[in-house]
Amino acid sequence: MKVTSGRPHFYHFLAALMLLFSLFSLDCSRCKLCSADKPLKPVIVTEPVQFDSDDPAIWIHPGDPAQSLVIGTDKEANGGLYVFDLNGKIIPEKCVRPLQRPNNVDVEYGLILGGRPVDIAVTTERLLNRIRIFSLPDMRPVDGGGIEVFAGETLRDPMGIALYKRPADGRIYAIVGRKDGPTDGRYLWQYLLEDDGSGTVKATKVREFGLYSGKKEIEAIAVDDELGYVYYSDEQIGVRKYLADPDQAGANNELAFFARTGFAGDLEGISIYTLPGGRGYILVSDQQANKFHIFKREGEPGQPHQHTLVKVIKTSTSESDGSEVTSVALNQTYPHGLFVAMSDNKTFHYYDWSDIAGTELEMTGR
Repeated sequence: MKVTSGRPHFYHFLAALMLLFSLFSLDCSRCKLCSADKPLKPVIVTEPVQFDSDDPAIWIHPGDPAQSLVIGTDKEANGGLYVFDLNGKIIPEKCVRPLQRPNNVDVEYGLILGGRPVDIAVTTERLLNRIRIFSLPDMRPVDGGGIEVFAGETLRDPMGIALYKRPADGRIYAIVGRKDGPTDGRYLWQYLLEDDGSGTVKATKVREFGLYSGKKEIEAIAVDDELGYVYYSDEQIGVRKYLADPDQAGANNELAFFARTGFAGDLEGISIYTLPGGRGYILVSDQQANKFHIFKREGEPGQPHQHTLVKVIKTSTSESDGSEVTSVALNQTYPHGLFVAMSDNKTFHYYDWSDIAGTELEMTGR
């Protein structure tokens, strides 16, 4: 029979469509089109800070990794540094408040003060144009009340901070960024941190470096102590890479400029997951998309500054700015390491690295 109406074709199409839908709904987790952009769920969301969470750092306890701490900034006038345990609970006696708009924070191990090694947490205090330094794990001030940065500059307002410990001699440096700065390779200033002779930290500027596009700002900075590199986000256009050792030949020459495509908005937090042999991953926040782009730490064979994109993950954070990661096995919850990212609801999110790695990335202990 010749069909003159389109109606039977419509019913056949509808039946086929319903069958296809039922097949996919049997196990949606197997459908990559459905699950590819599904956000990862954090293991823990911390208790909220008072004003505006911004940037975390992780301190690894030397004797018992399960007692490690997460330090996070509350970026506001009269904000502070909040200290959390691995369950996301605030430890009130360790918190430092008030501070005048503490922006970013980083930790380093073994600064010699008073003849003994002291672990430190360092934060920028933007409204007072200084950095603050506290001993760990007690969060006692060891900076004499604060250290001025960008002295003599018109554009100051410190924001980003990353610490570098030189493997050759154990000297510790602070690399500081600012809200705005020159475009001629002087955006970042690097300071040597050392004992002033009385058990208090002093800072001596050792160099100015770092190109800047002139677009928006530079905030996120991360240092790879082992390989000797510093990375920072030129927020609108990509991640820049330099040598971290100010005394090394060519230290002020840019080594790489990557992560230049595929971002929906600002490039923000940078964190480095380390694996043996110089391998690992560099994670960069795609802030407005609530994603993190993951690049190879070691580069490509014969091209150590060619950082290839290997994976993009979507997190449950909102407008994530700062982040940090460790590959140390902390406890049974984080056997392959911990990734911490801020969310703009005043909290920080804890992720198990194995959830981030999936089947595509490596993990310690596997």
